[in-house]
Amino acid sequence: MNQPAPRHKPIVLKRLLRLLLPACAAFYLIAGIVVSIKQRWFIYVPPTFSIQQGNEMARVANLDRWRNAAGQAIGLKRLSPRQPADGTVLIVYGNGSCAVNCAHYADGIQTAGAYDVFILEYPGYGDRPGSPSQSSLFQAAEEGLAVLPTNQPVYVMGESLGSGVASYLAGRHPDKIAGMVLLSPFNRLTDVAQYHMPVFPVHLILIDRYPSEDYLHDYHGPVGVVLDGHDSVVPEKFGLRLYDSYAGPKKLWEFALGEHTAIVESPEKFWGEAVGFWRDQH
Repeated sequence: MNQPAPRHKPIVLKRLLRLLLPACAAFYLIAGIVVSIKQRWFIYVPPTFSIQQGNEMARVANLDRWRNAAGQAIGLKRLSPRQPADGTVLIVYGNGSCAVNCAHYADGIQTAGAYDVFILEYPGYGDRPGSPSQSSLFQAAEEGLAVLPTNQPVYVMGESLGSGVASYLAGRHPDKIAGMVLLSPFNRLTDVAQYHMPVFPVHLILIDRYPSEDYLHDYHGPVGVVLDGHDSVVPEKFGLRLYDSYAGPKKLWEFALGEHTAIVESPEKFWGEAVGFWRDQH
């Protein structure tokens, strides 16, 4: 009678698993360490250029240097042709942008009303020295708010990452901010980062968290929220969480076919509605 052949397959699989599991665990650990150490490299992608290049780009965009009391450039500005202005709009942009790239926002806002527009430059962005982090962006925003004109209402427009900066300012200085518009915002950056990196414990390792939802608990002014259905950077569900959690006066614009920070209608129409929303609350 023939004897059955020895069964080697389960033994081979067990040996492979013994080799693969430690290798996979080591790879995961190393990848997690890299993500943790380089996390600000993933969050901040600043475009940079020389002062001379910055001056020329600002001139072409019809923007002037915005300086602090010490004469240091902290951003760009464009005053309303009609003075006195009806108010001041502070723009805090999203990651990968810079102050000069926000000239189109100034165009739309000043078409809707007589507003002085100031665009904050983040440390390490454009030609501004420094290094970007939540702390340095918040400090820059505090400085910018402090040197704005005080004889007219101040509104803030926050774009993507800048929505976290805008929410921080509103929460810290609720009596100084008359209204806001947030483009592609999020409730907290940790949720967005966890969405993009589901295999890592982002909530445990992220340093710069931008908890906009928490900041807005102390603000009660009008907040406009713009969301896009095809936003792959900050999916609209995170903006909806922020919108739903806000208890003050609010208005929602949803553009089903829009991508990240897109305003899928004419700037004149959108900014006319946004400015009207601000005015109706006062």
